This record gives sequence, structure tokens and C-alpha cells, in this order.
Amino acid sequence: MNQSTEAQGAAYDQIKALSPARDGETVLLRARLHNSQAKGAKMSFLLLRQELDSVQAIVQANKESVSTQMVKWCAGLSLESIVLVEAVVKKSPVAIQSASVTDAELHVTKIYLESEAPDKLPFMVEDASRSEQAIKESEENAKEGDSHYVRVQLDTRLNNRVLDLRTPTNHAIFKISAGVRQIFREFLYKRDFMEISTPKIIGSASEGGGNFFKMPYFKDEAYLAQSPQLYKQMLISADFPRVFETGPVFRAENSFTHRHMTEFTGLDLEMSFERHYHEVLETIESLFIHLFTELKTRYAKEIETVKKQFPVPDFVLPADGKPVRFTFKEAVDILIKHGIRQPSDEAYVTDMDTTEERALGPVIRKEYHTDFYVIDKFPTAVRPFYTMPDPEDPTFSNSYDFFLRGEEILSGAQRIHDPVFLMERMRAFGVDPEGPGLKDYVDGFKLGCPPHAGGGIGLERVVFLFLDLGNIRRASLFPRDPKRLSP
Repeated sequence: MNQSTEAQGAAYDQIKALSPARDGETVLLRARLHNSQAKGAKMSFLLLRQELDSVQAIVQANKESVSTQMVKWCAGLSLESIVLVEAVVKKSPVAIQSASVTDAELHVTKIYLESEAPDKLPFMVEDASRSEQAIKESEENAKEGDSHYVRVQLDTRLNNRVLDLRTPTNHAIFKISAGVRQIFREFLYKRDFMEISTPKIIGSASEGGGNFFKMPYFKDEAYLAQSPQLYKQMLISADFPRVFETGPVFRAENSFTHRHMTEFTGLDLEMSFERHYHEVLETIESLFIHLFTELKTRYAKEIETVKKQFPVPDFVLPADGKPVRFTFKEAVDILIKHGIRQPSDEAYVTDMDTTEERALGPVIRKEYHTDFYVIDKFPTAVRPFYTMPDPEDPTFSNSYDFFLRGEEILSGAQRIHDPVFLMERMRAFGVDPEGPGLKDYVDGFKLGCPPHAGGGIGLERVVFLFLDLGNIRRASLFPRDPKRLSP
């Protein structure tokens, strides 16, 4: 146990910094014991791990520093224990396939146990790091009575999340997730957006929906915010022309799909425009093109780490860097052409369901060579009350969704900024403009408000679809759904 008794000493090294160029150097490093294998009484092989990186370490008995007792002790260390190792770097005579450092190894001179893991773990990190393909192959190749690789189920992983998060794949996923936030912020800061923080405890179910969490608030009732939407618009009316927020979003949806959670991280933005809402739409398109391009450049190592466990075709963007955009009518035409939706009087005013969205994605990839695209001009009836109708055909609206691999990652629109028209639309949707939580919102527009538009992005949805993880829970550190409140 380290109680911080010493403040100075030799600097600790990182596994990712080891290479044949350091042959003969003595290094000191702290790492997890990922695996170990005894080779007789005089030699043990250890696999040491730090985050995404691993290196082979050899403990071999000699006259100078390593006894046979030390070799035996090392072989008996429980996996996932934290060890402090002093060792000499050696160029490896052959490529080491089991480690991320394939061309160098460590020859241990000293080793200390800093934090011991239990002998029996809920599962092995090595098992939790294997691809489904490798598991299936082991099952197919195993003869009767033989053992095969263990499949660690998602619920087992989430019930033991700290252990599961140690896998190199998970470290890569959440480095990429942090990168999405960082690139999102960088892009918007460079374009004069201001970061904001809006209340997450609100006095009413203010957007008129029913998917709110209700909670006691002293002698009153309160709700957890479903989005920062109304506050973003109020700030536009307060002459903050470009705002964004990253923060928690709560949805009381009793849904168990692969892409829904009851709490997730929202990346929201709102922006006033000069003449046309496409000024905002094009800004968000540029944001995503920049985001995906930067992820592929900055996080190439992490993406390759994830692909080893979750193999997927490379993420495709248009070769010319220009986003692919359709109107809702054009998207429906594609659905009808490929037999995904049947032609009817209601075909062009009925929203797409999840099955249609997911079927459209591969078609767009094949015909337009992109995994990212935009659909504009959704039917007015399927959008919220604050959505501006299309000026030429009010059956449709100035609204848009962004899609990744055939699934929605952003929903947005031009908002109604005229108070009289806004109240008219609210009443048409059965929403009282004088109702709790809405009067202040409407009053802001009565003070004069510029035209504006924006959108809301789900961070975890972007990450799980970009990496094609199959389930959004894999992109959340500690996911919440209708049946999960821990850890």
C-alpha cells in the first residue's frame, strides 16, 4: 500500500514508449498482470498491461538478481494484480504476437506486488477482450469434451463494469468518446459559439411530452430535463447568438432497444442565422465531416484496437468531403424503389421507423459511398411544436435529421421565433402557452427574437455507431436503462 511516504525517486516508464531502440536500458514501470505462464522452475513469462498497451516480461533465474523462489512467486501472482517492475529492455528475437509491443521485451530484475487482485475473478480480462468471431471459431474447432473460449455476456460485463472497463477495447472506446467531445468543442469555439450550462432540475414537463422523470422537490414536484432545448432558445432571445452545451439528458422511456438509454450525454447547439436555416444546417454538416475526419486521424490506434474485437468495414465519407443530403420525399422515394416502404397516400407524410432507417443506411452506402448523410424537410406533424413549417408547403417543415450507418444521431430544425405563430402551433399540438414552464419561454419571444435553428446530438449514439459496437451500452461508462441503476 502506498501512503505517499516518498515524493522523489526514479521516473516511471510507459509500456507504449518501449522499443528496440532502448535495448539495454533499465526501466521502472507499474502495470497490471494480464497473464502469466511458468516454463519450468527457472522461467516465467508475464504479460504486463497499461491501458491499450502490453509487453512481454521474462523472469528468469540467474546468479545476479533473480532466484528460483522469485520465479515461483511471480508464477503464483493473481492476474489483474498491480505490480511494480524493474527490468532491462531487450530487442525481441521474434515478433511477440500476444503483446502490443511486438519487437521488444522486458527482462525482469526486480518485481513488487503493489495491489493484489483476488484469485477468482468474475471473468478474465483476456476473455472479455476477444472478438465474437474468435469465440465462434473456438466453439466450432473444439472437439467433444474440449474447452473453448468463454463468451462474456453484456449483462455480466455491466454487472462487473470496473473489471470490464480494463479491456484495451474499452480504453479505446472511451478515449474516442472523449475525443468526440473535445473536437465538438474545438470546432464550435473556433466559430464563436459560447458554452452554456442550463438547469437539469425543472419545474414542469415543459416540452409537452410524457417521457419525464418526476421527483419530489421540497414541498413541490420537479422533473429531470429532457433536453436544454427551451433554454437554448431563450438564450438566443437574450442575444447570445451561438450557444452549445454538453451535459446529461434524461428520458423516461421504457425502451430496451440497442440504441436507447434513460440517461445519456447530449451535445446540443443553437445558432441564429441571417437569411436561411440552411446556414445552420451547413454548419452542423461541416461539424460532423470535421469530427469524423479528425477521429480517423487522431485516434487511428484506438480505432484499430476496437476493430480487433468488433470487426467492421471502414467508415466511409464522401470522397469530395461534401455531405450527402436528401429531402424527406427523396428518401421515401429510395425506400419505395428498394421495396422497403410501400407506395401509398400516406407514404410521404409518415415518419420513418427504426427498421426503415436501418434498411436505408446500406442502400445509401452502396449508391452514394457514404455512411453519413442528412435528411431535410420532415413532415410537420411528426416534429415538435416549436418547429418552423416549410413556407411553400406547410405539410413539411424546416427540420432535419443526421444519420450514421442508417441510424439517427442528430435531430434539429429551424425554430418558430414569432410569438403569435408559436402560441398558435402550441395550441394546435395541445400545449398550453400559459402552462407551467412554458410561459417564461413564450414571454422571451414576445421581447423579440432573431430567427434561429439548432440540433441535439447523443454522444453515446455517435460513438457506438461510428465504431459499429452493436449496442449503445458499450459506449456508456455506466449505462442506465429501465432495468439498470447500478453500478
